[in-house]
Amino acid sequence: MSETDEWLTRYERMHRDLTRPVVYWAAVPMLVIGTTGLLWALPVPNEFYEISPLLNWGSAFLMVTAIYYFIISISLAIGLLPFLLGLASLQIWLANSAYPGGAVAASLLVAGIVGLVLGRAGSVRAVVQDLQLMMIGPAWLLSIIYKRFDIPV
Repeated sequence: MSETDEWLTRYERMHRDLTRPVVYWAAVPMLVIGTTGLLWALPVPNEFYEISPLLNWGSAFLMVTAIYYFIISISLAIGLLPFLLGLASLQIWLANSAYPGGAVAASLLVAGIVGLVLGRAGSVRAVVQDLQLMMIGPAWLLSIIYKRFDIPV
C-alpha cells in the first residue's frame, strides 16, 4: 500500500461517523470555494499585479494546492485540475461581476461550515479537523470516485 493510500485510508477512518454524507459532500466544495473567494478578495501588493493581474492570494493558494496535489498523487492531481481551474474561473467571474465577491465567498464559507456541522452531527472537534484539512477533502472525495471506477490513486 502506497503512502497516499495509507494516508487516504486514515482520512477515511476519520470520516466514518458522517451522519449525512450528501450534506458533507456538498459542504466540502462550498468550504473550499468560500475560502478561496475570501483569499481572492484580499488586497494584494503592487508587486503581485506587476507580475500578473490574476496573481492574488487566492490564485497563489490554488497554485500551491495544485503543487501539493501533485506531490501526494499524480492521478489525483490530474483529476483535481479541472476543479481548481473551474474554481479559479468562478473567482475571476465573481471579481468582474456586479456581485460582491467577498460577500458571496463569506456566505459560501459559512454555508460550508454549517454543512460540515450537519454532516458530522454537530461534532465540533471533527469540524475543526475538517477545516484544518479542507484542501484534502476534495482529494479524498475524488479518491472515493476513483475507487469505484478502479482508477489507481
